[in-house]
Amino acid sequence: MKKVATLLLLAIISFVSAQDLSYRLEELTAPDFIKAVEKSSKTCIIPIGVMEKHGAQLPLGTDLYLSREYSLRAAEQEYTVVFPWYYFSQINEARHQPGTISYSPELIWKVLQETLDELNRNGFEKIIIVNGHGGNNAFLNYFGMAQLSEPRGYSLYWFRPEDSKVVNEKAEALTRHDLYDAHAGNSETSAMAAAQPDVVHVDRAKQQSGVDQDRMNALKYVYTGIWWYASYPNHYGGEAWDANAEAGELWINHTVDQLVEMIKLVKADTVVPALQEQFFKEAADPLKTKQ
Repeated sequence: MKKVATLLLLAIISFVSAQDLSYRLEELTAPDFIKAVEKSSKTCIIPIGVMEKHGAQLPLGTDLYLSREYSLRAAEQEYTVVFPWYYFSQINEARHQPGTISYSPELIWKVLQETLDELNRNGFEKIIIVNGHGGNNAFLNYFGMAQLSEPRGYSLYWFRPEDSKVVNEKAEALTRHDLYDAHAGNSETSAMAAAQPDVVHVDRAKQQSGVDQDRMNALKYVYTGIWWYASYPNHYGGEAWDANAEAGELWINHTVDQLVEMIKLVKADTVVPALQEQFFKEAADPLKTKQ
C-alpha cells in the first residue's frame, strides 16, 4: 500500500512539473529544455519584429511586442517553445527615422539561417515564424523558397493569419474605421493598448499625419523600393486616435485563435517533411526524376 501511495505521489509531482514547464525558451533550465522539446512535439516558434518608428504614439519595439504576445498566448493554449525577442529584420525603408536599427541584408539572412540551424541542432524539427513586421514579407517569402537550396533537418512554416470581416466590424464599432490602417494605425495601436498599455500614447496619434501621400501615383506598371516612403514618409499610416484595448483584444484573440489552430496542424503534419525528403532526394540526381 505504501509503495502504491509513493508511486501515486511521484506521478502527481511529475504531472504538476510538466504542467509548470515554461514555454519561454529563455526561462528553461538545460534539463527542462530537453523536456520542453519533447512536450512541444519538437516544435518551436520564432516571433520576429524589428526596431522602427510607429507613429508618435507607439514604441519602436511594437512589432516585437505583438509577435511575441501572439506567440505566448498561443503557446499557453497549445504547448510550443517560444524563442526570445528576435529583431534582426528588414527595415531599410525606415532608415530616415530616429531609432531604426537597420542591419545589412547579408546579416539578417545569416542570423536567421543560423538561428534555424541551431534550433534544429537542439532537437526542433518544426519551426514556425510569427512575423509582426510588414516590411519582412518579401524577405520571408524569398527566405522560405531559399530553404530548398539544400537539405534541411527541419521544416519551416510561416504563420499568415487572415482578416475576418465580422471581427473587423465588431472591433471598428468600438473605435473607428481607419481609412488607411497601414502601419501604427487603428488596429495595431488598439492591439498594443491591450497587450502593452504602459507604453502606448493614444493621445499623440494626431501629432503627425498618417495619410497616404501617394507620391508615385503617376507611375504605372512599376515596382520600386521607395514605394513605402512615397506613401508614408512619417512611417505612420492610419488614424489611431480612437484606438482602445477592448477593440485590441478582439483583434489579438482572432489572431491567436488562428495561431493555435496552425500549431496543432503543424505538430501533426507529416506532408511537408515527407515532401521535403522526396524533393531533396530527387534534386540530388534530377536525371533520375520520373518524367
